[in-house]
Amino acid sequence: MSETEYVVLLDDWGNEIGTAPKASVHGTDTALHLAFSCHVVNADGQVLVTRRALDKKTWPGVWTNSFCGHPGPAEPVLQAVHRRAAFEVGLTISDVELALPLFRYRAVDASGIVEHEICPVYVARTHEEPRLNPSEVAESRWVDPADLAAALEATPWAFSPWLVLQAQQLHLFSSPPAIRAAS
Repeated sequence: MSETEYVVLLDDWGNEIGTAPKASVHGTDTALHLAFSCHVVNADGQVLVTRRALDKKTWPGVWTNSFCGHPGPAEPVLQAVHRRAAFEVGLTISDVELALPLFRYRAVDASGIVEHEICPVYVARTHEEPRLNPSEVAESRWVDPADLAAALEATPWAFSPWLVLQAQQLHLFSSPPAIRAAS
């Protein structure tokens, strides 16, 4: 993407208060802004986890949810979810459900970069295999949700903090998984 990407800045109550270039927002004093996360499930009920590209500004090389992103100014969040699915992991997704509408977090990575987001969380389905954008994703795996939940509990430091927090709240990671593709 050669064009400057903007994010939506938010006040503490989640109201839009402006925009800023994405590159200027993620630092040691990151302003609260709008983002989203998505967990993609395949026909076997497995969830796609991805390892962030090594040159990502925050949490490089860390395993995380299927994909995340930021809606642009005036862009509906659901439209941004579909856009980022195609851009990051090359997937067409369907049955997109808002699972955690009020998810919010603040976390600091090892380099001191802060993520500070109101981040609605979605669960979607696909029948495709990912085609990874190497500038975003280093690798991916389809995993059983219960196995992922066990790994998150045993080694939370090996995953993005937002994935750990989301898994604690999502029914996707309970047994049996809440979302299964129709047979």
